[in-house]
Amino acid sequence: MKQILIVANDLEIGGAEKALLGLLETIDTSKVSVDLFLLKHTGQWLNYVPKEINLLPEIKQYASLAVPVQVALKNKCIGVLFGRVLGKFIARRYIKQNGISGMNSVGIQYSFKYTKCFLPRISEKEYDLVIGFSTPYYIPVEKVKGKWKVAWLHTDYSVIDGDRKEEAANWNTYDELVAVSDDVKNQFIKIFPTLADKTIVMENILPISLIKKQADEHQDLPYSSEDLNLLSVGRFSYAKNFDNIPKICKRIKEEVKNVRWYIIGYGPDEALIRQKIEEYGMQDTVIILGKKENPYPYIQACDLYVQPSRYEGKAVTVKEAQMLGKPVVITEYATSGSQLTDGVDGIIVPMDNERCAKGIIRVIRDKELRESLVKNCLSSDFSNSSEIEKIYELLQ
Repeated sequence: MKQILIVANDLEIGGAEKALLGLLETIDTSKVSVDLFLLKHTGQWLNYVPKEINLLPEIKQYASLAVPVQVALKNKCIGVLFGRVLGKFIARRYIKQNGISGMNSVGIQYSFKYTKCFLPRISEKEYDLVIGFSTPYYIPVEKVKGKWKVAWLHTDYSVIDGDRKEEAANWNTYDELVAVSDDVKNQFIKIFPTLADKTIVMENILPISLIKKQADEHQDLPYSSEDLNLLSVGRFSYAKNFDNIPKICKRIKEEVKNVRWYIIGYGPDEALIRQKIEEYGMQDTVIILGKKENPYPYIQACDLYVQPSRYEGKAVTVKEAQMLGKPVVITEYATSGSQLTDGVDGIIVPMDNERCAKGIIRVIRDKELRESLVKNCLSSDFSNSSEIEKIYELLQ
């Protein structure tokens, strides 16, 4: 039987993590044996790993990456801590010397680079296929034996600056690279044109049975039948653009009085989002619900799902909302065209706040349009379960 190893960070709530569960749920374990190595055995979705998948033991050195310093000290991983501090120092110098500002991957890239010498091997087995499903991508290459090694590309790399020479060297160590959409692939090979021949596309596989089952679980929802309930789900980060929701919503309220906009998630931008809610006087209209282990009853019951992102690879939450038959609005980020078909199974609105608000108002007012979007979503298969055949092809 063929042997596969999948390496990922954890199973906290997130789009890539849900795509990983979809992959694990769909793969035929009568054909292949699958080991899963998580850097940290954390996350609300850890219990949803199928019993047929062999979850390898946590290793304390890996669990000390990308966590608070106190955790590394508690684990007595002094070498890993030293590598992280050194990487952070060198990253700051690189950022300054190269005039990098805004979103970048240099810090995390160098942190991983200078800790790898302190990490043990994951396993002494030799696998037929090793998949680096999420960062840090050097681990599948250097810490395990594999006949064929593949890395997953989840995001739009054109909007994240970094040490391109270092990144290219890392990507080149893989036999193949898998982008989650055509747009993610196209943006990636614009930056790394020499990698075009080894980059393929495999759409995220979603665990549709699990999602629909969880959507029917009872939840005490905050929605009012008298309001039009908008919902956004995602990490509270720059990419998701939730800090602009209060301003967009204030503009919507000028024309649609009975609207409320709920946000599910968590992350570093929570304080900024709350600040913007106060700034625009949206305390009773934009409501943060926080982290939800099961967001699907909220998605299933909302009137309109909105993804106002600055950039995405392919937002899994959008597919989930479509799967649950909701009208969806997304902003016109670089890869939005591969996310949905505008006017058919969703609506794409401009990125700037004023025109974004106007686009959402148009959808709110056009009941016939919303009904058409719902009908088209319910008649489509968004699980992408047939994509699993590409895994079997990689094994060959």
